[in-house]
Amino acid sequence: MKAFTINKYNKTDNLQLIDLPMPEPKEHEVLIEIHAASINMIDAKIKFGEFKLFLPYKFPLILGHDIAGIVRKVGVKVQAFKVGDEVFARASDFHIGGFAEYISIPENDLAMKPTNISMEEAASLPLVALTAWQAFFEKANLQKGQKVFIQAGSGGVGTIAIQIAKYFGATVATTTSGKNSDFVKSLGADIFIDYTKENFETSLKDYDLVLNSQDEKTLEKSLQILKPGGKIISISGPPDTNFAKESGLSWFMKIVMYFLSHKIKKASSKKNVEYAFLFMKANGKQLSEIASLVQAGKIKPVIDKIYPFNQTNDALAYVVEGRAKGKVVLKVK
Repeated sequence: MKAFTINKYNKTDNLQLIDLPMPEPKEHEVLIEIHAASINMIDAKIKFGEFKLFLPYKFPLILGHDIAGIVRKVGVKVQAFKVGDEVFARASDFHIGGFAEYISIPENDLAMKPTNISMEEAASLPLVALTAWQAFFEKANLQKGQKVFIQAGSGGVGTIAIQIAKYFGATVATTTSGKNSDFVKSLGADIFIDYTKENFETSLKDYDLVLNSQDEKTLEKSLQILKPGGKIISISGPPDTNFAKESGLSWFMKIVMYFLSHKIKKASSKKNVEYAFLFMKANGKQLSEIASLVQAGKIKPVIDKIYPFNQTNDALAYVVEGRAKGKVVLKVK
């Protein structure tokens, strides 16, 4: 099979298109013929080596966390899927490899693809939708009527997070440029802040929850809009000691995480709010719940561009630029 790989962590070299043996599914794994894969910033960050301390991948490495395709073979102990099923998934850590023609991943990562969307649309969803789902319900226990601030509403996570938060009855504010105001409103945003003209930290107040996806400066500003007892969930760091514990990292890494998050933890404590870092995990059961909302028309995928498989490097470069409106997807087959 053909796959785009890297042989070392770097910021400059292109992914290399090579031929690799077809993966063979283990007893609890499913072999999928990939029809579409989406690109996420985590793919670039892994390539750059930003996560090498707690995600020590071996080379050659195939990047790509989000896939949609057709089951072609199942392991002997697989129970939930059969050959011919159309599925989608966020491949779990150390099982990634979506920038390829085939992938073998644990069945627990998989969900049946909603029948009312295309393969490309399905591939755009898993990582961003699971990120919002886990932030809202695992970390924050989002309740109907609460006020949520979602940064970068026109981005990959933002477009889906707005829809999920609105479906569950939250009031949603977001940031975007003025040209995208109608777009984020169409997704369900109640309030939008044009970041080119306004400061969200002076325009918003008494929020229950912030979903932070931006830099440290924006993270610190976000504390100002939370009411006492509010929560800020960050998907862009800094990682904290709870993350280290959940991930089973070494005592040394726990100390590293403590110092990385000390500043924001201290600032949060002073404001009487809670800070938590989220590094989302693959979860086929949650993805099935999300799929049911997609099937019912409650959540709609948002795609900026679709690239052919042979233009994977161009697609990754476009994602790194940070200008995508929704997701960037590869049409593999």
